[in-house]
Amino acid sequence: MTSRRSTAVCASTLAAALAVGATACGGDPVTAAGGDGKALAGQTLTVAGVWSGAEQKNFQKVLDAFTAKTGAQTRFVSTGDNVSTVVGSKIEGGNAPDVVMVPQVGVLRQFAARKWLAPLPEKVEKSVDSNYAPVWKGYGSVDGTLYGLYFKASNKSTVWYSPDVLDQAGVQPPKTYDEMLAAARAVADSGTPAFAVAGEDGWTLTDWFENVYLSQAGPEKYDRLARHEIKWTDPSVVESLKTLSKLFSDDKLLAGGRNGALATDFPGSVEKVFGPKPEAGMVYEGDFVAGVAKDEFGRKIGEDAKFFPFPAVGGGKAPVVSGGDAAVVLKDGRNRKAADAFLEFLATPEAAAVWAAEGGFLSPNKALDTAAYGDPTLRATAESLVGAGDSVRFDMSDQAPAAFGGTKGAGEWKILQDFLRDPSDPAATAAELEAAAAKAFRTANQG
Repeated sequence: MTSRRSTAVCASTLAAALAVGATACGGDPVTAAGGDGKALAGQTLTVAGVWSGAEQKNFQKVLDAFTAKTGAQTRFVSTGDNVSTVVGSKIEGGNAPDVVMVPQVGVLRQFAARKWLAPLPEKVEKSVDSNYAPVWKGYGSVDGTLYGLYFKASNKSTVWYSPDVLDQAGVQPPKTYDEMLAAARAVADSGTPAFAVAGEDGWTLTDWFENVYLSQAGPEKYDRLARHEIKWTDPSVVESLKTLSKLFSDDKLLAGGRNGALATDFPGSVEKVFGPKPEAGMVYEGDFVAGVAKDEFGRKIGEDAKFFPFPAVGGGKAPVVSGGDAAVVLKDGRNRKAADAFLEFLATPEAAAVWAAEGGFLSPNKALDTAAYGDPTLRATAESLVGAGDSVRFDMSDQAPAAFGGTKGAGEWKILQDFLRDPSDPAATAAELEAAAAKAFRTANQG
């Protein structure tokens, strides 16, 4: 395991050190898989992923570090959100990338079912066994074979708030869901709506539900519901929808009321709390809220933009829901040797340290010292994610067939938007969710 000092230094100097053949952050001499430091010189690795903008720029620094290590040139292809369609068309056209950064468990399983993936090298699997909680290996495996390495993760159990607004209302960050509702009412009574909810983006509503359900129903039922082994009409689902309706049914707690929430997208929800004209005190979403608050609105994270963990619900434990991007190797890629070497590199804490220093990134690799993260708040979210160990649960909608859990205007996204519009009948909403899930899972299994 890398020392605290060496990992912190590594975050800013890794690429330069690799370029001259130095050691990687105090470890063994840097070499490509099975060769010297330039074993892949003259070869090109193509990597596809959803990232664009700042995320793509930061991932490029990871690719540059790999080039410095191995001599291989790299090319990044941005797929947009529809990874499956883009990658499928490239495979059919004989132009498959070597590696894909897959953002959803369901898509990884889809790729494996279509026989597109190569098993990951033994060295990568050993790194995962040593340095990751077992849950991450499970999410990267299909039928006992490891196909995906989770390089980038997110902590989707964070509630971000304006300290000034909470101070004005005389409330402290809550520890339970009921305390959060009480705090929200105090904030609203002080003159500021409590929550900005991004109801225009259905995926944010699935995240709300998943945190409530994981805490209230527990990890075992969460897993069974994610696999559709229990129906969405199960009493545990209805109960979680009832819990969520306590917030959604109270217009004074929502910026703009329910109609305003349904007209607010994710960036807009962050702006309502941290923008130049604040309209709410809190916004729930993942650690990536910090990047928007900082980059778009100039907020100082940890000072005028803070977070508290999503609180425990109904006597359960505080939830830790995560998302993430897994690196997979395509069978039809042109450069298997470079692809395998890249996966071995991504499995190291040194690779994670490159992006950790830039922000907007969490690693599930517990060998990465948290000193590598660029600020204390990001460090705290990373520690919460890694500290949760095997109790972390991957975003449920990302595990489902896209027709149910990942399609705008359809499936779970639309049904929960309808629920936000009218949260008066949780049982009816559960029945709609079950009908949509049953159809999507049935179609996926047939395919």
